[in-house]
Amino acid sequence: MSFDDNLLGEVSRGARAVVICPDIRGQSYDLDASSRLEEACGLAMAIGIVIAKSVIIPIRDVKPNTLFGAGQVQNIETDCNLEEAELVIVDGSLSPIQQRNLEEKLKRKVIDRTGLILEIFGERAATAEGRLQVELAHLDYQQSRLVRSWTHLERQRGGFGFLGGPGETQIEADRRMIRQRMARLRKELEQVRKTRTLHRERRGRAPWPIIALVGYTNAGKSTLFNRMTGAEVMAEDLLFATLDPTMRAVRLPGVEKAILSDTVGFISDLPTQLVAAFRATLEEVTAADVIVHVRDIHNPESGAQKSQVLSVLSDLGVYDSEDDDPSIPIVEAWNKLDLVDDDRRKELIEIAQSDKAIVPISAVTGEGVDELVSTIDAILTEGAKSYRIMLSASEGQKIAWLHSHGQVLGESDGGESDEGPMLAIDVRLTPKEYGRFSSL
Repeated sequence: MSFDDNLLGEVSRGARAVVICPDIRGQSYDLDASSRLEEACGLAMAIGIVIAKSVIIPIRDVKPNTLFGAGQVQNIETDCNLEEAELVIVDGSLSPIQQRNLEEKLKRKVIDRTGLILEIFGERAATAEGRLQVELAHLDYQQSRLVRSWTHLERQRGGFGFLGGPGETQIEADRRMIRQRMARLRKELEQVRKTRTLHRERRGRAPWPIIALVGYTNAGKSTLFNRMTGAEVMAEDLLFATLDPTMRAVRLPGVEKAILSDTVGFISDLPTQLVAAFRATLEEVTAADVIVHVRDIHNPESGAQKSQVLSVLSDLGVYDSEDDDPSIPIVEAWNKLDLVDDDRRKELIEIAQSDKAIVPISAVTGEGVDELVSTIDAILTEGAKSYRIMLSASEGQKIAWLHSHGQVLGESDGGESDEGPMLAIDVRLTPKEYGRFSSL
């Protein structure tokens, strides 16, 4: 079986597009129409599409065959002709029939929001797991659109002479092959999830606290990740610059070593195929000791974006939206402080001073990042107590463990014992770490 590697086919990077935001009467949206249109344009530009024109189209009654009314379709075609656009992007969900009919009437490729996001994910996924997830979501989306995409498959095959019968159509055969491929991908992904679970269990047994960065796409998570770790993760002013979870070790004042995890950005109306397919990448969040919610505080839709993120965290079971109660501590990093005016800056800082869980920062300039690190450190070391632990000098593994997991305040000669020379170690440990040490 062969099919296009991407949904856009021959129209891709550098293509001129008309971006349309349907505003359907009576339908509730998380963002207003202008913000949704701006986000759609951002998604398109993320894969190098040139925005020839962007427009909001109000829809009173949804047309089952085309979504838009006949006059609106004609206006879209006129815009495409005037702007020499070869692609139409609809920021909404199109049924296969609507997509096919619009392509026939506009004589151009048409993709909806799901197709556009899938295209971005397909281009950006870097790890084997990410590519598996993208392919699974892509096939799930594509199988319902075989009639639109693969019109050459209407022919039949199979059956010879009087004995064969009609056989199965090429479309039926290829649908079957897609289902088989999806089943194999699901098995491979299940194995990946098991491996990730084992890794998390190992981290839980031995090691170090995990700090997960979450937030709306383009909030600045990767820039903050780079600032805190000195890494060079892709950090650009693009939607979905990061797709695969990245982890690096960081040192905190009271924690010898912690793991910082940069996750995929959230977005409103994430396609259902991707919610399921990308759940494994978000499972890292459920294993975190602290969640840092990075918010683009300069964005006028920051409040609506926060609601989207909390909704996803609620789906993952780490936040109770009814009681506003997280099962994992959440710190809000109000990012892009360098972009707000002086009056807004003062207002944000005053709000943050009354709430220990909020830290205004600029990941670009580094302002406030030290305070954010201190806040995270305080949460991770909350309840830590000082202990004097006597160990034999020969117990190197336990001594090393204390240095890796606690804050060693000092070491001194502990005298002699039946086991030989002793070492007195003064160390600060959280109750959780002390419990782990006691079980060694």
